[in-house]
Amino acid sequence: MARKIAALSHGSRITDYISIGVITRAFPPDKVNRVLEETGKKSRRQRDLPAHVVVYYVLALALFMQVSYREVLRCLLAGIDWLSSPGTAVKVTGKSGISQARTRLGSHPVKELHDALVRPIASRDTKGAWYRRWRVVSLDGSTMETADNRDNEAAFGRPGASRGRSSYPQVRFVSLVENGTHVLFGTQLAGFRTAEAALARETVSHLEAGMLCLADRYFFGFELWQKARGTGAELLWRVRRNAKLPCLQRLPDGSYLSRIYSYRQKHRIDADSVDVRVIEYVLENSGSAEVYRLVTSILDTGAAPAEELAALYCQRWEIETALDELKTHLRGSRIQLRSKTPDLVRQEFYGLMMTHFAVRGLMHEAALRERIDPDSLSFVHAVRVLRRRTADPRAFSPSAPESAS
Repeated sequence: MARKIAALSHGSRITDYISIGVITRAFPPDKVNRVLEETGKKSRRQRDLPAHVVVYYVLALALFMQVSYREVLRCLLAGIDWLSSPGTAVKVTGKSGISQARTRLGSHPVKELHDALVRPIASRDTKGAWYRRWRVVSLDGSTMETADNRDNEAAFGRPGASRGRSSYPQVRFVSLVENGTHVLFGTQLAGFRTAEAALARETVSHLEAGMLCLADRYFFGFELWQKARGTGAELLWRVRRNAKLPCLQRLPDGSYLSRIYSYRQKHRIDADSVDVRVIEYVLENSGSAEVYRLVTSILDTGAAPAEELAALYCQRWEIETALDELKTHLRGSRIQLRSKTPDLVRQEFYGLMMTHFAVRGLMHEAALRERIDPDSLSFVHAVRVLRRRTADPRAFSPSAPESAS
């Protein structure tokens, strides 16, 4: 059956009906408009690119990192050609107009939308997302290169090199990942000079009761441990070999009870301490004699035996896979964030994080329907499908864009 041509109401612009299929399911227009209203960025007069359209354009940029700004906009608008009368061309704003529209929007509304909607999505039926009664998440950080100019270098800095300096300024970020779905959430962004542990202080505030957080030894410290525990989440973190962890009581599963202190001298008077459980083990058949030391807030061996926790800690590498999806398969290998100003770098970065979330949401839905582990699905294939559907009119709905598939 032929599609009936949709008529626009008097005074409407074709861009008012823009939608991006799967992405609008994760970020519905009503939520976008609400955040724009709350941040004072909602367009008050008609423009070629009103604020809510620019938000979706920023997300589309993450799908087409190797494509020019105008071509990304053309691909985005191609999906709504069927709304207009035959022969009517949709105006594609020039590069200058796009830059002005993105600058008007800024990074704050995009960050607010990210923080409000990007969160764990696993249900109890999601395979690989749970350990006993806990939702498993991991904490880690990484870097991304930005466009090479003075403004970005001044705002973010750049790493040193063996000869001179590195080619590009870099941003540093720290995220939590929901292991079972690879959803990155709670992400905090700063310049390269900011340490991951400093960024993690804000990231761990996104933990919740019912989560079990895994983290590498470089994050371990009394202050960060206490802040993470204050959320109600349980922790399983690796510690450095020189960490002082006295054995207070040996437990039946081979682990032992110990205490950590706010600073080293406090152990002498047993003040400012927190009880923890220590698990030490060596990987069999690995050819390495390295002793792994984990500390956990779960003191009951019956609730979480040492052998199970040691095996579970290997899942911390799930965040490495998620970061690879973000940086290699979605952004593209050896491709820099292309924005020329620090604020637009932040905007582009959070747009990239949100688009990764939308892709992972699509994959999670597919995994639930097929009753399989989301890890068994191809992230690369999902991105290719989403890129094709961005310019597919069937992925767009003028009446209910949030239900587009």
